[in-house]
Amino acid sequence: MTETIHTLLTGLIDYAGLFPPAKLDMSAALENFARDSMGVHAFALGRFICPVARLDELTLTGASLMPGTHATSGYPELGAQREPWKLSAIIDGPLDRCLSAIDAFNQHHSRQDNGLAEIDALEMRIQNPHDFDEALEIIPSDITPYLEIATSTDPRGMIAALAGEDACAKIRLGGITPEAIPPVEPVLAFITACNSAHVPFKATAGLHHPIRAEQPLTYEDNPPRSVMHGFVNVFLTSAMVSENIIDEPAAAQLLSETDPATFVWTDQAVTWRDAALPVEALARARTRFARSYGSCSFDEPIADLKRLGWL
Repeated sequence: MTETIHTLLTGLIDYAGLFPPAKLDMSAALENFARDSMGVHAFALGRFICPVARLDELTLTGASLMPGTHATSGYPELGAQREPWKLSAIIDGPLDRCLSAIDAFNQHHSRQDNGLAEIDALEMRIQNPHDFDEALEIIPSDITPYLEIATSTDPRGMIAALAGEDACAKIRLGGITPEAIPPVEPVLAFITACNSAHVPFKATAGLHHPIRAEQPLTYEDNPPRSVMHGFVNVFLTSAMVSENIIDEPAAAQLLSETDPATFVWTDQAVTWRDAALPVEALARARTRFARSYGSCSFDEPIADLKRLGWL
């Protein structure tokens, strides 16, 4: 594995196994997260994503899997871990009630005998810029909010409202129907608006595969198919835009790229066609700008990268 691939992937994939199309039960999703957090590719794993309404279920089902002083029969290695699991909570009710539930969860799981876990991010949809102010007034400073912005309209006003705030934007890039996948143009508009306003972002949905291609949208027999965005396309485009490596026409071409052979990964830089991004610049962009994406599968993107020979 090259240093550039490692840098791109570090903490990139937030695990959303509870959500479609995987839609696993809590036990299976938490077991996957526990296993992957100890696996060879654990460096690529970010937060576990859970709706606030299911936090009690997470505690009941997952406490024995969390790091702490205990050791479980299924995962004895967890007894030696001390770093809490990091979680992102999906706001699915009134914000004040959800924040109270998050605080209770964090207090409970700050004690080792309860299993160590911490919600340090939340995700919620925002309908208009005025909602930002109300939300940011009551969200604690130690929790990073990711505020989802629709791609169906010009995102610049919504993103500008986040400029200078301790908050990040969020974009939805897919779903279980072809209509849920936004075209390249609004995705690029979102990325460039975030870059202009110096607002970090994360993505969610539709990024199971590294490179843009037609893919099945669910795991069912005879599933609907459509061209899906690639997470390499999205995050490398974002990094090159934020580092002024490419202009907007080239960025649109990179988001649309379907040929894996156009990407070259070395320890010093990643190159796409004639554009090269040094590893230091990639690390800077990942830290400051293009944060992560939610995926209901961790195995699928890792397997694809292996098939490409990049892992």
